[in-house]
Amino acid sequence: MVFPKETQQRSLETKLELANRLFFRLYQCANMLHKTGTRAVEDEGLTTQQWAVLGALSRDKAQGGMSMGDLARYLMVSRQNLSGVISRMERDGHLAALPDPRDRRSRLVTMTDSGRHVWEELALPKIRAYYEEILSGFSVEDVTHTLHYLLKMLENMQRIDSERGNSDGSGDAEER
Repeated sequence: MVFPKETQQRSLETKLELANRLFFRLYQCANMLHKTGTRAVEDEGLTTQQWAVLGALSRDKAQGGMSMGDLARYLMVSRQNLSGVISRMERDGHLAALPDPRDRRSRLVTMTDSGRHVWEELALPKIRAYYEEILSGFSVEDVTHTLHYLLKMLENMQRIDSERGNSDGSGDAEER
C-alpha cells in the first residue's frame, strides 16, 4: 500500500526532475535562439540583442524614444550590457542616444531613419520567416499556451528577483 506521504514525495521528486529538464531545455533554446536568430539577421549587420533593441523601440509606446533605464528594464538586461549594444548601434547609424529633454542626466534612445529602414524593410521579413520556421508544427493554441506558461514562469522569476533586492536594472515583463 502506498501512503499519502510517499505519494507526495514521489510527486515532488518527479516535479523536480521535470523542472531540471525544463530549465535545461530553456537554456538550450536561449542558446539556439542566439545562434540561429543572429544568423537570420546577420546580413543586416544585426545580432539577437540588437534585434531585441530595435523591436523594443519599434513599438507604438516607444515612438518618442526610451530612456536607457526603461529600455534596460523592458529588455531585462543590465544597463552596462545594454550600453555596449547601444554604442555599437549608434556607431552603425541605427540609433541615436541624446540627452532626455525631461531629465538631462538621462539619455533618450531613439531609432534613426536608417535603423527604421533596417528594421522594417530588411530585418522584419527575415524575422517573420524565422518565426514561421521555428514554430512550424505549432498551432495558434500551442503558441498561446506556451506563451502563457513562459509568462507565468517569468512573473515568478521577477518576484524572486525583487524579493532578493534586484539591482541590475531589469524589471517589468511587458510584451514586445
